[in-house]
Amino acid sequence: MVLQYHIDGGDFVNAGKASSAIKRVLKQLDVPAKRIKRVVIALYETEVNVVAHASQGVIEAVIEPERITITVKDSGPGISDIEKAMQEGYTTASKEVREMGFGAGMGLPNIKRNSDDLHIESVPGEGTFIRITNDLRD
Repeated sequence: MVLQYHIDGGDFVNAGKASSAIKRVLKQLDVPAKRIKRVVIALYETEVNVVAHASQGVIEAVIEPERITITVKDSGPGISDIEKAMQEGYTTASKEVREMGFGAGMGLPNIKRNSDDLHIESVPGEGTFIRITNDLRD
């Protein structure tokens, strides 16, 4: 099963809709709750990053019986130093985004913590590609 979602940068009202939709599908497929939770946390953090930093993005989730692979490609400023961005508390979020309660610098660390496999590619000035893979079985 393949699901796709478009994300608009700056649209905090709809941030989380893709992760909620995927959560519903995984529940219908009887995926264990602890597995669903990890997928949803990783995806929600990714969605918020796109909304906070990029002009737009596309999420694609490929759901197989044993795993889910989520790819997110955005058109944004990119990440100039991925290693630094993976550090808890490091943020490049604007003051406005931080005032809304986002941008605390926990997005990428939370994505990593809730992914079985995480791959990030980024080109400053062009955008970022993230692939998250999680096992769906106990």
